[in-house]
Amino acid sequence: MEKDPAAALLAGEITNRLQFLHGVGLEYLSLDRQSRTLSGGEVQRVHLTRALGSALVNVLYVLDEPSVGLHARDQQRLMGQLRRLVDLGNTVVVVEHDPDMIRACDAVVDIGPAAGEQGGEVLYQGPPTGLAKCRKSLTGGYLSGRLKLPVRSRRRVPTGTGLWW
Repeated sequence: MEKDPAAALLAGEITNRLQFLHGVGLEYLSLDRQSRTLSGGEVQRVHLTRALGSALVNVLYVLDEPSVGLHARDQQRLMGQLRRLVDLGNTVVVVEHDPDMIRACDAVVDIGPAAGEQGGEVLYQGPPTGLAKCRKSLTGGYLSGRLKLPVRSRRRVPTGTGLWW
């Protein structure tokens, strides 16, 4: 019996999307799960699956902080799926601030030195390892450890006031 080409195409798309869902750690979701019960990280990965789950080639993907809200394990899975897209012949451009995501890139373009009107200058372009050596780059400073976010020496004690519930 001969296969219907349209059905084969549809089955292929469904398979690709399911493989992407599995690849970003959502293999446990069922079709009867209501979307309002999904966590922020799960919603983020479902949106990524919808956008990236097809097996297109020669496509430019531009993602704005896809790792926001993801657990570190799920972030690793996301990086694997983004690498798969590149291996298929696509170009993936990611606007990202997470150090692990930056280190996983093939190339980095750091624009600064600050935001808004104080930005717009290319401070660094090249492999992520070189960014840590760029003295003009805030991102490079944090990646190298030259700059650190201050940690309070003493934690605040909750007062019990101002609670929203």
